[in-house]
Amino acid sequence: MPSSPAPALRPGRGVRPSAFLLTGEPGGPQPDLLGRLCAAGRAAVIARGRARVFRQGQPVFIQGDRHDGIYLIEQGLVRVFYTAPHGREITLAYWTAGNFVGGPEVFGAATHIWSGTAMRETTVLALSGDDMRDLAERWPALALGLIDGLAFKGTCYSQLAQALGTLSVVERLAAVLHRLVVLHGQATEDGISVLMPYTHDDLASMVGATRQWVSMTLRRFAERGVLRLARKRLLVLQPEWLAAQASGEHLEASPKF
Repeated sequence: MPSSPAPALRPGRGVRPSAFLLTGEPGGPQPDLLGRLCAAGRAAVIARGRARVFRQGQPVFIQGDRHDGIYLIEQGLVRVFYTAPHGREITLAYWTAGNFVGGPEVFGAATHIWSGTAMRETTVLALSGDDMRDLAERWPALALGLIDGLAFKGTCYSQLAQALGTLSVVERLAAVLHRLVVLHGQATEDGISVLMPYTHDDLASMVGATRQWVSMTLRRFAERGVLRLARKRLLVLQPEWLAAQASGEHLEASPKF
């Protein structure tokens, strides 16, 4: 079913792009695609785009489909993931407002090498490949924004590949939990409380495991005093252990696996 039409957008204005990644964001500020453009340049980009709304769970683009441009997120959340021939999925990142998705191709003439799905109602500005090419030629500041954005995403995915190849699955789960502590943790008298924005299925897809393994390992973390489990919430008691595991180190007092 096609996405719903959306009202006119003002993408990038007052929004700091952010993402949720297994390894955390690379150093330095995350690029803003339209950040270098003057008011006239922003207006030119918005005039070429189509405002669209995707419902929760609706595909934004699908691996293997013909590439038809990029999508600049105005609000919402898009999960980008790769599906192996046998059907197993690995999450590459969750992209929020201010980011563009649909790459690495931005000018068309290719097929999508991964998929993107709206995790909640998401509003985007859809820009065709032909329009992106023409706009990049007319507005060098936009071309620089594209280069910066693609370089950032390339670094993110390179770090993900390194983590998948060098960290154990336990260390990768610890890395995701530590990232959640950093982004969403609230200090309490008992520990750091984290409202979980992701299900066990989501965590499994991030670290390359099954939902059953994630549930079992979280229970083992709890049994050994790293955290406590509650419905849609974690109480992290040993954030330093999670940080050490995420970096491939092992604290002497840590649980052993």
